[in-house]
Amino acid sequence: MSGLDASFYLLEDENTPLHVASVIVFEGPAPSYGDLVRHVVAKLPLVPRYRQRVRSVPLHLGRPVWADDPHFQVLYHVRHTAIPAPGTDEQLRNLAGRVLAQRLDPAKPLWEIWLVEGLTEGRWAMIAKVHHCMVDGVAGMDLATVMFDLTPDHEPPGELPVWEPEPEPSSLDLLVDAAQRTVISPLRQFNDVARSAGVVRNARQLGDFARGLSRATARFAQPTAGSLNGPIGPHRRWCWQQIPLADAKTIRKALGGTVNDVILTAVAAGYRDVLSARGELTPETVVRTAVPVSVRSTDERGELNNRVAAVFVNLPAGEADPLERLRLVREQTDDVKRSNQAAGTKTLTRLTDVAVAPALLSLGARLPVRLRQELVQTVTTNVPGPDFPLYVMGRRVLELHPYVPLAGGIRAVTAIISYCGQLNFGLTGDFDGMPDLDVLTKGIQGGFDELLALTE
Repeated sequence: MSGLDASFYLLEDENTPLHVASVIVFEGPAPSYGDLVRHVVAKLPLVPRYRQRVRSVPLHLGRPVWADDPHFQVLYHVRHTAIPAPGTDEQLRNLAGRVLAQRLDPAKPLWEIWLVEGLTEGRWAMIAKVHHCMVDGVAGMDLATVMFDLTPDHEPPGELPVWEPEPEPSSLDLLVDAAQRTVISPLRQFNDVARSAGVVRNARQLGDFARGLSRATARFAQPTAGSLNGPIGPHRRWCWQQIPLADAKTIRKALGGTVNDVILTAVAAGYRDVLSARGELTPETVVRTAVPVSVRSTDERGELNNRVAAVFVNLPAGEADPLERLRLVREQTDDVKRSNQAAGTKTLTRLTDVAVAPALLSLGARLPVRLRQELVQTVTTNVPGPDFPLYVMGRRVLELHPYVPLAGGIRAVTAIISYCGQLNFGLTGDFDGMPDLDVLTKGIQGGFDELLALTE
């Protein structure tokens, strides 16, 4: 594993399941369970990681490695359930909230697919979970194009290939490999880090980066709402919201900025509603969000690993004027782009690959979970999805709703993925810490409505 992938794996505990997921709703009729299993098995040769499990190096003397699971059984990973009549979206969300709160079994390949029958209008759904140490959002969309079809034409798979696992490495093999990597890998990774840092090649670029970093650091001094951070329990609330992508583009064209600026401004409006209802809102209150940015190069597309960095934006929840809210967001995101702060965080992230003491990496990965932090209140991640329809076994994907996990004392996060003209918001909340997650969900819709009204 890379250092970042290992961090995601080692961060997990009983209250912090670290898988990403999606709930996909299809037009009917639902396939049989056996047909879906055969469809998945036919695709598995294209994603070999899905038959591998994690092996830890004894005494954490090296980062965890992937090895073929000699006892792989697809029926364990592909599961079948149904919701009772009438089969509403709310029932599906409640089921998904329970399924998504459960940890993946670390002794097996880290993924599950649930076939869900019983939705209204003859629809059906899939709940797909995969551990964050396997893929980031962009890699996950590459994976989806493998697991899904691009046309409604579907030919049932013929004779399924027989899979033979590679022999598992022994503990001694793992130790020897870790020792070799301790000598060789840091040299290679230092070169990668140097290339990553090479984006600031001249004095002007270095000056822009330093000034941008100084302004970004100053933003951490602004007052934030304390109730958005705190202990996280084992249970989750999960909601979704859909916004027409055309509305976001109309706002962008009329008021300026990017679609992502519009999204962040609407999320700020949602938190404004939450904090106002809690009696915590002041004109100066901000909600600091981490915004993951893909740093995946063209030649890394399709690799099953994480290539993400993070930048930080203060969502101006205390600002009453939606137009001023958008301006404040734009000011920060423009500064991030000018000063190339994503490159700096990418370099810091790649430094985890140089760690020569993986036992310390293990300890360092767990500290943010064990210790309460109040610097960052939420995460807002926006992944571009396909603007063309996807199919599974001839059934069209109608809706695609994302899920991202909680960690580090952050009680609510928002994921957005675009699909066929819709922005699909998936909001994850701690069950006890975010009883008002529906207020945030409705507030995001209200934030779009405010901005859209200004365009008229």
